Amino acid sequence: MNKELDQIKWGPELARDVNWSVRLLAKKCGVSVRILELYFHKTRGITPKAWLSEHRQKQALELLALGISVKEAALELGYKHAHHFSRTIKRLSGRCPTQILSQNSKLRVLV
Repeated sequence: MNKELDQIKWGPELARDVNWSVRLLAKKCGVSVRILELYFHKTRGITPKAWLSEHRQKQALELLALGISVKEAALELGYKHAHHFSRTIKRLSGRCPTQILSQNSKLRVLV
């Protein structure tokens, strides 16, 4: 479909570099948002937004697993408000970020 897009390394670093923004991702790839959407649909069966969200969620869980506070993790991931971050994590993982932090701190004590 687009040879330039096929050459890009699609990883979490790229998602982080564009601050989890579809518009910035398209710009960095040198294509329009629509071309990027078509490419993702054809090659991955998802939208660029879903791909970016997946990487953002993984990063969030990694930060919380490291014991980073909810507020710090939210800021690191570009959320304007910690409560928005908390709602998103709860919706996606079924657990509040504080529950994830608490569970991980108990595991660290046991190790």
